[in-house]
Parts: sequence; structure tokens; C-alpha cells
Amino acid sequence: MVKRSRLVAFFLIVLLIGGIIGATTNKVTKGINLGLDLRGGFEILYEVHPAKKGDKITRDVLVSTVHALENRVNVLGVSEPNIQIEGTDRIRVQLAGVQDQSKAREILSTQAKLTFRDVNDNILMDGTDLKQNGAKQTFDEQGRPSVGLALKSADKFSAVTKKVMDMGAPNNLMVIWLDFEEGKDSYKAEAAKAKPKYLSAASVNQVFNQADVSIVGGNFTVESAKQLANLLNAGALPVDLKEMYSTSVGAKFGETALQKTVLAGAIGIALIFLFMLAWYHLPGIVAIVMLCLYTYITLLIFDWMGAVLTLPGIAALVLGVGIAVDANIITDERFKEELKIGKSVMAAYRAGNKHSFLTVLDAHVTTLLAAVVLFIYGTSSVKGFATSLIISLVVGFATNVGGTRFLLGLLVKSRMFDKKPEWFGVKKKDIIHISKGVERAPTKFDRIDFVKVGRRFVAFSIAATLAGVIALATMGMNVGIDFSSGARIDVSSSQAIDLAELRKDLVAAGVKADEIKDIVHTGSDNKGAAIRTIGVLSKDEIATLKSAVKQKYGAEPNVSTVSPTIGKELARNAFIAVMIASVGIILYVSLRFRFTYAVSAVVALLHDAFFIIAVFSLLQLEVDITFIAAVLTIVGYSINDSIVTFDRNRELYKGRKIRTRQDLEDVVNISIRETLTRSINTVMTVLLPVIALLIFGSGSLRNFSIALLVGLIVGTYSSIFIASQLWLALETRRLKKGKAKPATAVTSDEPQV
Repeated sequence: MVKRSRLVAFFLIVLLIGGIIGATTNKVTKGINLGLDLRGGFEILYEVHPAKKGDKITRDVLVSTVHALENRVNVLGVSEPNIQIEGTDRIRVQLAGVQDQSKAREILSTQAKLTFRDVNDNILMDGTDLKQNGAKQTFDEQGRPSVGLALKSADKFSAVTKKVMDMGAPNNLMVIWLDFEEGKDSYKAEAAKAKPKYLSAASVNQVFNQADVSIVGGNFTVESAKQLANLLNAGALPVDLKEMYSTSVGAKFGETALQKTVLAGAIGIALIFLFMLAWYHLPGIVAIVMLCLYTYITLLIFDWMGAVLTLPGIAALVLGVGIAVDANIITDERFKEELKIGKSVMAAYRAGNKHSFLTVLDAHVTTLLAAVVLFIYGTSSVKGFATSLIISLVVGFATNVGGTRFLLGLLVKSRMFDKKPEWFGVKKKDIIHISKGVERAPTKFDRIDFVKVGRRFVAFSIAATLAGVIALATMGMNVGIDFSSGARIDVSSSQAIDLAELRKDLVAAGVKADEIKDIVHTGSDNKGAAIRTIGVLSKDEIATLKSAVKQKYGAEPNVSTVSPTIGKELARNAFIAVMIASVGIILYVSLRFRFTYAVSAVVALLHDAFFIIAVFSLLQLEVDITFIAAVLTIVGYSINDSIVTFDRNRELYKGRKIRTRQDLEDVVNISIRETLTRSINTVMTVLLPVIALLIFGSGSLRNFSIALLVGLIVGTYSSIFIASQLWLALETRRLKKGKAKPATAVTSDEPQV
């Protein structure tokens, strides 16, 4: 009897979800903060040094410096800046949407130490003599823009002006400096220059008795006078700041990257929807509804958290759709298997849910381990990628396990589809009547001896690994500036770029010719170019370079610099991250399964990671920090794929008496045969968005996408042929030593430790 109330409930819930998403998505997306790689802007990691000898950098000093930097950001009018203390002597500043990046860098790093000196450079007064917010833009008697200063003490200013006046012409000058450097700056040296460093040098011919009449005259515009007044009011920095790492993205680059990546993501997700609909029919429709809800909730959480969405973060969100749909595939494939052996739709639904839950949980937890390690050891955009991936995994598990099962349960329990297995992707001719007592449905791969074939693939992997070792030894890695230090410059133009001419333009803009390591085209139309230099560019060199390139090519270039110290730290942290992720996965899989499963799975994932490295070495693709994010993602996803096979392996192992190697080979063969379709489909749903990102996404994600593409393909291959073969070898050894006790048939789904 059809229970129409459940069908009505299903459609009402779907309409409610669709209505909420349709009505509020625009508001949610507008509220999300976009990172500097999507809006344009820059990021700088400063190392904090004492301003005076003997001073110490304490937590209070760092906090005070952050407040001073925030005041300066307010001068710039930048909304939602991100200024954070890192470690004991570093501060990271991220400013998205900055229009004039050169001016912003100058204002941030300027000490803003105001001093009044005589012609012999003796200090008379300093910024501490200025009233709070005592600077303002004003005009002098001739109507020229200037800065008025209100001092705390009229008596002190009177004494100072008398002292200067008494020095007599031509030495009766009060020289006002900003950031005077002892031992380096001098009035007499600067006075001979067309544009002296000091702000003004005014003659003092009378004693001033009022504290609010001091005027800083200079070659100001109204805007520059306002900027100086605001900077003085913001206060001097209590420390010296040294740039250790910086990256800047032009607004045009950011806008283009956002458009391309969103387009690629939309195409990838649409392909996943079509695949699920074509292959799984009714469960596919439910999966599409839940994937829409997953995407909406993920964006909503970003909005609630006030998190910053970066370019890699969007990639993680799109990748998360592929991982989230895996939960549906694992459950739906098990559902189909149960239908094929003659079970009713209701019984098959319950059995599919029961047997797939732990597999889905294990797969998500292991990927989550890698994502958490990325978050802890990653920096900047990598941390954004990890944040997005963590949110995606948690939301994906909730929506595509809890939500999908609830909605599909309403349809199944309505009893409308009891005699319609084709609605669940199973043809009636493929169903074996339950009276025949068949426990396992036949597969398309039953004639393949995967153990025998697997030996050849193991031999291939060994040969490929040796080839990779040789490639690394002879060719090495094309290491980017993230790990080697230096600068990277990305130039774009509306016309094809001549690399020889661009090199000349860079040299003319101040880049040393012998420090240009390489210069290559980016993109198939040759309208982009990437340049790497050995030396680290200063903020003044970056400002000059940006101005020259913008004037010649029509858009500001992206410029990233990494000091040798930071490069070494990033390399060390990347190695630690991979090791910790591997150890964490070994421990988890050992607890959930058995140590032999854990060792086999981890050796397979290290095989996958090395394969990616070898491919990048052979093709000489650039290795940067996002490459590490890709490798760690594959580490998590590779174990995910192995667990799908191992979960079935464990189920078979626990239900059989294992006495000989042949028994073990049967377990391996059957487990692979029964999960191969599932493995192929799960990797397909992740490959679709990755391929879309590679073809349609931003050029800055190209190598990241290639690493994911290679890793996903190799990960599926290794989970089928390498991990299972390793497990067989380890279990055979245990069997020979008498450690593998004969197993009896059990019904419990609890893990065997």
C-alpha cells in the first residue's frame, strides 16, 4: 500500500530546500569575504626587530604594533583587514581590495617618527610632543596645502624656536623629519638634493608662544597632506619591521581568477549532477538535492564565520562536492548489490545503509586528518584551502549521509517503488531471485584474477619508482620561490607577450639581469608570463616594477617574494605535515582495521605521493606551496579509496575460514571485484571537477590541478593493485607464522583490531 504522506513530505522538503536556497543564496554569497587573490591586494609577513638597542620584543610589544598597524590601515580606508601575530616575532598583514598597493606598503612599514632638528641634526622635539590627534591638513598663508601641528606645550615650543632663532642666519632653520636615520641622514647632505628627504626646513625669525601655530610647509597636495596628518595621528611604530614574505595580486588578476574558477566549478559540479542522474536515477536525484544543500550550507558557514574565501578555497569547495558525492555512491552501490541478490527495495535499502556507514565514516575521517594537518602547518592560501576542505568534509558527511538517507528513506518507505528496481539503477534482468540463496551478486569482473594481474602492476610500480628516483637524481625538482626564496612576477596583457622584450623591460625597471632565473609564457594564448628571480625585491623595487609594467602592459603584475629563512621553514613544515598525516592515518586505520591494513594503505599512499613528485620532476613543473596542499589532499583521498576496498576485504575475511594462501587470494579477488565499480565511480566524481578546474580554471591553479589529477588516477590504481597486493603479502606471512587465526562467520560490523 502506497503511503502518499511520505511522498508529500519528500516533495515539501525538497521545495523548502529549493526555496530557501533560491531566496537567500545571493545575500549569502555577497556576505562572504573574498581573499586578496580574488579581489586584489597584498599580504606581507613581517619579522619584528627592536627599534632601539636593548629593547626586547615581548607579547605586549607585538600587540601594540598590531594596533599601530590597524590604525594605519584605517588611514588607507581598507575594510576587513587581517592582521595577526605569528610566533614570537612575526606579524602577518593581509589587505584585500587595496587600490594603491605601493602607497599601502609604504604607510605600513614607515616608522612615522616625527622629529624637529636643527641644521646640525640635533634633536629638539619629537612625536611625543604632539597632542593626541594633533595633526591636520590645512593651508598656509599663500593657500598652499600643508600640515598643521598642535603641540602639547607652548612653553617648550617657545624655548625651541628661541634656540633656533639665536643660531642666526643661515643656520636658523627648524628641520622637520619623518623617520630620520641616525648616522645615515643629514640636513646638509639632503639640502643639496632636488627632493630632500626631510619634510621642511623653515627659517625661524621670531619666538612662537602658541602651541597650535606650527606649520609644516612642503611640496604637498591636499591628499598627501591629509595622508601625512593621518599617519602622524596613527602614531609611530614601536619597532622596526622587516619583510620576510610578500605577495601582491592586481585587481584584474583577482577578478579574472574568480570568474574562471567559478565557471570551472560550475561546470565540474554540473557534470557530477549529470553523472549521478544517469547512473543512479532516483538516488541520483536525491544526491543532487543534497549536494545543492551541501554547497549552500558550506557557503553559509563561511558567511557566519566571517572566513576569507581564497582561490584554493574555492577549489577545495568544488573538490568537496566530489568527495561528498562519494558517500552517496558508496551507499547507492551497496543498495544496488542487495537488490541484485533478490532483496526487496526496503530490505536492500536497510542493508545498504548498514553496510556502507562505517566505510563512509572511515573515508571521511582519514581525509579530514590530512586536512587538519594542512590547516595546522599551512600558511595563507593553503590554510584557506584546508579550512574550506574541513568545512566541506563535515557538511558533506552530514548532508550526504544523514540528509540523503532521510530523503531516500521517505521514497523507499512510501512503498511506491517496491516493484520498480530500475528506478534505483538496477535492471530486472540482472536480479537473481531470492529463492536461489545467492549471497553475493555476480560482477562484470568475475573472470579477472586481480591477484595474478596485480603482480604485473606491482612490478610496473617498482620500475616506475626506480625511474622516478633516477629522474629526481638527475633532473631534480623545479622548486618555486616558496621553498627556495626569491621573487615571482606574473604579467598579463591584452596582447601576446614577447619574452625577450619583457626581459628588457624588467631590467629597465630595476630587476638585475643576472638575477632573472627564468621567464616563460603562461596560458595557451601567450598573453601571460611568469618570471622568477633569485634575489628578493625590496618594497621600493616592487613599487617601481609595478608602475613600469602597468604602464607598458596595461595591468599591475602579481609579485611574490620569499626570504631564504621563510623558504626553509615552508619546506620543513611541508615535510613534517606529510609525515604527521601518514602517522595519523596509520594509527586510525590500525585501530579501525588491523595493522596489516594500515601498513598496506600507507605504503600505497606514499607510492601515490612519490608518483606525483616523479611526474613533476619529469615534466619540470613548478613545485610551490599549493603543490603540498595537493599532495596532502591525495594522501587523504588515496586512503579513502583504499578503505572502500579494505572494508569489503575485512567483511569477507571475518566471514570465512582462512587456512591457505588461496583463501587470502579469494578474499582479495572478491573484494576488488565487488568494489571496483564503486572505486571507479567515486574517483570519477572527483576527477570531473578537477578536470574542469584544469581546463577552465585560473592559471594559478594549473599545477595544483595537475597534481590532483595525477594523484587521483594513481590513487585508484594503487588502492586496487598495490595496497591489496601488499596486504596479501603481509597476511600470507602472518599465516605462515601461525598468527592468522581461522576466522568464523560473524555478523557484527565492529572492526577487528
